[in-house]
Amino acid sequence: MAEQATDIILDTERLILRRWRESDIEPFREHLNTRNVMRWLGGVQSREKFDAAIKRLEGYDRAFGHTFWIVERKSDGEILGFCGLKRVNAPQPKLTGAHEIGWRLREDAWGKGYAKEAASACMDAAFKRWNAPYVVALTVAGNEPSWGLMRRLGMVHCPELDFHDPSYGEDLNPTIVYKITADEWNARI
Repeated sequence: MAEQATDIILDTERLILRRWRESDIEPFREHLNTRNVMRWLGGVQSREKFDAAIKRLEGYDRAFGHTFWIVERKSDGEILGFCGLKRVNAPQPKLTGAHEIGWRLREDAWGKGYAKEAASACMDAAFKRWNAPYVVALTVAGNEPSWGLMRRLGMVHCPELDFHDPSYGEDLNPTIVYKITADEWNARI
């Protein structure tokens, strides 16, 4: 993990999206590995699961040049969570390798428009920098704030792509899939 200003990937009005640093790990765990934040994501993670997830994020960055980046608030340097792009590796063969957008913000950052601001910058990058033909987002039916944001971003639910993820129990299945094409995104702006 690097510690340089050149690690900034995207810059918005209020946020910086940047590569992970070693110093991000503990604040991220403290503020985002909580019962409420992880409610729709399989629950609070053990240290081992959390560390494995960080390694996967680093691997996505090495392999594809993008990952779920740290979201840092410009006004005070606080780590609010992550947002970014990875390639789908979920058990849905129709989606394997597609660009997936994802976000996770700490509770005290909810409802302030940060997720939409960060996700919009990531969508622009997906289509302009990485030439994605389309972007998908994955969630579960109970996670209304997440699929609500997907809709506000112009994404549409594609029930034909929904799938059962054996990694999770029935309360977190099926995984529902939202999608937007480059043309649809560009028509919005």
